[in-house]
Amino acid sequence: MSRLVTIYGGSGFVGRYVARRMAKEGWRVRVAVRRPNEAMFVRPYGVVGQVEPVFCNIRDDASVASVMEGADAVVNCVGVLVEAGKNSFDAVQAEGPARIARIAAAKGIARMVHVSAIGADAMSDSDYARSKAEGEAGVLEHMPGAVILRPSVIFGPEDEFFNRFAFMAQWSPVLPIVGGRTRFQPVYVDDVAKAAAKGVLGEAAPGIYELGGPEVRSFRSLMEDMLGVIRRKRVVVTMPFWMARIMAFGFDMVQAITLGLITNGMLTRDQVKNLKRDNVVAEGARGFEALGIAPVPYSAVLPDYLWRFRRSGQYDEIKASARNLKV
Repeated sequence: MSRLVTIYGGSGFVGRYVARRMAKEGWRVRVAVRRPNEAMFVRPYGVVGQVEPVFCNIRDDASVASVMEGADAVVNCVGVLVEAGKNSFDAVQAEGPARIARIAAAKGIARMVHVSAIGADAMSDSDYARSKAEGEAGVLEHMPGAVILRPSVIFGPEDEFFNRFAFMAQWSPVLPIVGGRTRFQPVYVDDVAKAAAKGVLGEAAPGIYELGGPEVRSFRSLMEDMLGVIRRKRVVVTMPFWMARIMAFGFDMVQAITLGLITNGMLTRDQVKNLKRDNVVAEGARGFEALGIAPVPYSAVLPDYLWRFRRSGQYDEIKASARNLKV
C-alpha cells in the first residue's frame, strides 16, 4: 500500500502545490482543511481516491488527531496574514503547529515539515513574526527531527502579493506602498513545494531552511517590475511609516467595531511593523542550495499569470504585434 501524508492547509496557496507534488510521488494525500467542500479541486491532482480533502480544525486536538490516523508524514501549511475571530496568530501559528507536532510524536510519525516564514523572531514586536517563532519552537520541542521552511514573500498564480497590487493598478493612477526600500527575495511557490516534498521523502536533513529566490529587490522595485509586466504606467508612492500606522489603525478599528464582519484586508498595524524589516535569507542560513534546488526567478514567471491585468488581457500581445505591422 502507498504511503500517506496529511497536509494541514493542503488547499491553500502553498499547500495545494505540496499536495500535487506528493501525489506525483505516488503518495496518498489527505488534505486537512476547515471547508473540505471548497477544496474539491485538489482531487484531480492524483488518480481516483488518491487525494482527498477532509475536515480539520487545527485549534482542536481531536480534530488534528483524527486526520493524522495512519499517516506516515505530516506537513503544516496553515497560516494567517490577518487575525479574524478565533483564528488569532497565537491560535493558528503558535499553538497549531505545536499541537500537530505533539500529536504526531505521540502517534510515532517519523517526518514532519512545517512552513514558517523568514523573519520569525520570538523577540519581535510583530505578533505575526513572534507567533511564527513560537510555532517553530513548539514543533522542535516535540519533533526535533522536523524540517522547517522559512520562505520569503511567495509568488505564483494564486499569490496575494503581485496579484493584489496588479489589481489595484488596473483602476488607480497611483500605487501606494509602505516600506518602499524594504528588501524582499521572492520565492516561487512550487520551489517551496519541492523543498517540502524533500522533507517528507527524507531527502532533507532536519532543521531550518530559509528560502529565497535568486533575485533580491526593494518593494518599490518589485512594484515597478510588476507594472512593466502588466504594461501600465502608474506612480508608485511610498507612504511614510507614521502615515501608514495611522491608516492601519483606522482599518483595524473598522474590523474591531464590526466584530470581524469586515476583515482588514488592506493594511494592519502588525503588517506595518513587518514592513520595516528586510525579508531576505540571512547570511549563512541553509537554503535551496542545501536542498539541491535551483530557485526560479520571479521575472520568468510573472508574465505567465499577470497578463490578465493588461489592458487587453490575453490579446495584448496580438494587438501590440498588429500595431507594428506595416500596411
